[in-house]
Amino acid sequence: MKVKIIGAGLAGCEAAYTLAQRGVEVELYDIKPKSFTPAHSDENFGELVCSNSLKSNDVYGNACGLLKEEMRILGSLTMAAAEAARVPAGGALAVERKAFAAYITEAIKNDSNVKVICEEVTAVPDGWSVVATGPLTTDALSQNIQGICGGGLHFYDASAPIISRDSIDFGKCFYGDRYGKGGDDYVNCPLNKEEYERFVAELVSAERVILHDFEKREIFEGCMPVEVLASRGVDSLRFAMLKPVGLTDADGNKFYAVLQLRKENASGTAYNLVGFQTNLKWGEQKRVFSMIPALANAEFLRYGVMHRNTFINSPTCLNADFSLKSNGKVFFAGQITGVEGYVESAASGILAALNLYEKLNGRTPNILDDTCVLGALSAHIAGATENFQPMNANFGILRPAEKRIRDKKQRYAYLAERALQTVKQYKENLQTI
Repeated sequence: MKVKIIGAGLAGCEAAYTLAQRGVEVELYDIKPKSFTPAHSDENFGELVCSNSLKSNDVYGNACGLLKEEMRILGSLTMAAAEAARVPAGGALAVERKAFAAYITEAIKNDSNVKVICEEVTAVPDGWSVVATGPLTTDALSQNIQGICGGGLHFYDASAPIISRDSIDFGKCFYGDRYGKGGDDYVNCPLNKEEYERFVAELVSAERVILHDFEKREIFEGCMPVEVLASRGVDSLRFAMLKPVGLTDADGNKFYAVLQLRKENASGTAYNLVGFQTNLKWGEQKRVFSMIPALANAEFLRYGVMHRNTFINSPTCLNADFSLKSNGKVFFAGQITGVEGYVESAASGILAALNLYEKLNGRTPNILDDTCVLGALSAHIAGATENFQPMNANFGILRPAEKRIRDKKQRYAYLAERALQTVKQYKENLQTI
């Protein structure tokens, strides 16, 4: 029996790979390379749009780092690709985008159980399927999904600019991660008080591509455009992407504000502006971001962009196994379900596929509980709420520890260890036929 998977982003590729590894024949549909969404340009699958970082790799101190380890336990293709395409980024897991996408694409296309079909799907299938079309679902399919799911929701998402290494003034910046971690993985561009305040003033008054839509409450906090955050107060950026805490140069000097640059590729010829998601017009990005002393002559290889992301009201139409309440053979996965972030999106693809596999073989899916991040995300998409919003991995969505642990570091370590044991037991209980 064949399973149709719609969309070859991270969630779709994880779903296809998970099922194919279990001997299931998969038809993977995607519009690439014949056409692209407004945010995509690489013909490979699993393309990263907003950033090349998959966030923290700290298993015991960061929920996203813990989620990665949970995914590794379950044989994640995304995690394998990330290791193969990894670039230095301190405690974060960052990748060279093209190598990352190429790894995923090769793994999918070389699997004999996967048939790739370059074709636009305009309606949700009735039979065994996974809809993982992402937040930029094509118009016809989006309308069909909204009809099935009782409407759709949306917010705005942004990506950061990328600049050439050769255009950075290294006489006005220094290498190093916070508190001496990570060696020379980041380039730090300091600003003094006068430079910072002048920069913020120009940033908040710069011309944006879409102004009125941004004034609505439709911006996801995890991808807040830098200019929107700056408008909340002159010191807002100093407590966010320009925070100077833990950053000193070789002479031990501290700074008023610091922008970090992170390698975009393994060769280090391109760097992205960490946390500088933006919707400024391209000319304004060049003008304003070049006010940072080390970037005065910056050559922009790619400007930041913003696009509208769509997600369904999952609690009203999805079960905790990611299947439709109205059709248990149809599963949804990825950001369209209301999980937010690269890693979270990929994780939902694994879960949707495993749950589909169980149903396909006449078994009731064993739903992970909220003692692990995978289970907590499943609970979020199925939980009753009056104001459903996208959710990142965080320790706050996990079930509290059975005992009170005052020290945060010890509490997170306890929750992480409990989560890993939950996922390991889940894996042992998975049936393969």
